[in-house]
Formats: sequence, C-alpha cells, structure tokens
Amino acid sequence: MKAAVFSGPRNIRCEQVPDPGIVDSRDIILRVTSTAICGSDLHLYNGMFPQARKMVMGHEFMGIVEDVGKDVGNLKKGDRVVVPFPIACGRCFNCEHQVPVGCENSNPKHYGVKGGVMDSKGGGLFGYSDLYGGYDGGQAEAVRVPYADYGCRKVPVGLTDEQVLFLTDILPTGWAGNDWAHVGKGDTVAVFGCGPVGLMAQKVAWHRGAKRVIGVDVVPSRLEMAQKAANAETVNAGEVDAVDAIIGLTGGHGADVCIDAVGMEPDRGITERVIAAAHMERGSIKVLNDAVAAVRRGGRVAILGVYATSYDNFPLGQWMDKGIQITAGQAPVHNFIDKLIPLVAEGKLVLDDIITHRVALDDVDKAYDMFNRKQDNCVKVVMHP
Repeated sequence: MKAAVFSGPRNIRCEQVPDPGIVDSRDIILRVTSTAICGSDLHLYNGMFPQARKMVMGHEFMGIVEDVGKDVGNLKKGDRVVVPFPIACGRCFNCEHQVPVGCENSNPKHYGVKGGVMDSKGGGLFGYSDLYGGYDGGQAEAVRVPYADYGCRKVPVGLTDEQVLFLTDILPTGWAGNDWAHVGKGDTVAVFGCGPVGLMAQKVAWHRGAKRVIGVDVVPSRLEMAQKAANAETVNAGEVDAVDAIIGLTGGHGADVCIDAVGMEPDRGITERVIAAAHMERGSIKVLNDAVAAVRRGGRVAILGVYATSYDNFPLGQWMDKGIQITAGQAPVHNFIDKLIPLVAEGKLVLDDIITHRVALDDVDKAYDMFNRKQDNCVKVVMHP
C-alpha cells in the first residue's frame, strides 16, 4: 500500500509499504478515507523529536473498518469511524482516571511516570516516533488501530469526512485548552497561534460564551483565516508587541485566558536559536512567556503547543507574582469526543472551513514542505488516500 514514510528530518515521501494486519484481538484494520497533516507532525519533520528508523506518519485520520479482531464487539466491517490520536486501552489506572493520553499499556517500551525527555513518556500516539510507541500512522491507505473497541467512534450518517475528520485531534485539543482554562461567559480569550489548533480553540471559546476572542500570529494569511473562520480580532505579532497589544485591547488588565497553540517552534531569530542550542533546548518558550505576560492577574493559561525539553528562564516568579493558573498536556480526546460529535452534527461547531489544500498522498512530500514553510496561504492540508 501507499503511505507517507518518515526517513529522517525534512524527508517524508510517499512509498510502498506492507499492508497492516491484525496483531491483537482488540485491533481493527482501517481503510483510510481521509487524513490530515498536523502542526505536531512538523516537530518530527523538523527533527525536534529523535527518530532513527522509518515509520508511517499521521495521527489525524478516519475511514472504513476492513477487518476486526475477535474481541472487538462494538465494530464490524463496513463501519465508518474516526480515531482519536492517543492510543489508549481504557482499562489501566490512568485510563480509569480520565488520562487516556497517559495509557500505561500502549507504550510498553517507553512509558513512565517521571516524564523524561528521552524516556518515561506517556501512552502511545499514532505516527509519532518510537518514544511514543512506534505505531505506524494513518497517512496511508490503511492502518492498524489498537484498542479499537475503546477508541474508535462511529460517524453519524449524513456527515462528510471533512466535516468530522478534525474530531481526531485539533477540535478536541482546542476544546481541552478551553476546558482546562475554564473559559466561560464573558471571558476575553487570547489565542497565540492561528494555525489549525489555534483556530479550533478560538471557535470553541465563542461556543463556550467568550465575550471577545483575540488571535495572535505572524503570518498574514493565518490572521485572515482567524478573522474569517473564527470571527476573531487579530494581532500581528510580527508588526507589534503582542503582549502590549493584548493589554491595550483589554483596558490595561490583560486577557482572562491566554492559550498557547504554538509550542516550541515559534517564529524567532538567529540569536534566540543560538541561545537555545547552547542550553540544549528544543525550540523556545517565547510564546509561553508572552502568554504569561499577557494574561490578567488571577487569570488562566492553557498550553496546547508541544514542548519537548526543560527550559531555562521559565517564568516561575512571574507565574507566582500574578497568581495565575497554568495547565498543559496532550488532549485526552477520549474524554471529549462523545460530547463534540453532536455539536459538529448539529452545526454548532464547523470544522471544514479551515481546509486550504487537498492533495494526493503521492504528493505528501510537497505538502509537508508547503505546510512547514507556510507557503501558498496554507493553513490545513487534507489527503484522501
């Protein structure tokens, strides 16, 4: 079958790989009908996570069930499903405590409590390095889905792939940031990053009753998308100081909630890159620093962007002085997806209006390059294998 194969940094191409098969009795084999490139994929693409061997990329995918393990009683061949990006068994201590992204059984070689840089990681993730289980992902014609009886969700009749595809990751992730930060009626929410996750966080903020939503980015096309698809006010951080702008827009108080939807790969100069390398840091906490500075005293910060290492100059004193709450993590998709499916089905949350590019799997190398460089006004790439 065809698949998007990672062979090293900046080297993802469509190649022929063996078809997947049932390995465990709770597996299914899914024929992929739609898949997408996520901003998190770029962390592997750019070498932010180590990965020596080849693997199939992709953790945003959906499709038709082709084969079913003997212990999967709630799915059958022909069912159309979406698949959460974390791989979770549903039965371990962490799954039972509502932390499916920390599943103790889906990443047996590298799971641990401490959360180290190179080991002691969380549960398995599709197409996201050997550190997270080494599972082949769904940017392919077919994929093996472990623990499918717990993870897969059937798609309501009448909805297209593109209407529901982002239930796999970016919508639940945007929801998680709002949920962790307790976004509610009357809040002013500033979202740093107007890529796919940031746009979903902005849409969710409105749904939860926000009074104002402010999107921050340095890419004009993404700011335009935030205005168009999320009805957000926007701040171009390449032209003005984003922190000062947010404080000014909020009467000198700061935003009630700031959401970091960028993570460790912000726009930054050569000096910042040299300093990070000298401190053995992956990327930068530049955006997190801005979020902490721009939130009001007593406010809330949610971190959705990925950070991979420890960082010097973490703003602990500022955090304490301002008395703010900070939450972070990979989104526990399994916890939210069942409440999100009806919202999408009823049109209360629209997802497909952020898609800018539809490409063939054969052209995945060009798609990654375009998405990484933010060329051609690219915001979200979808492939239909």
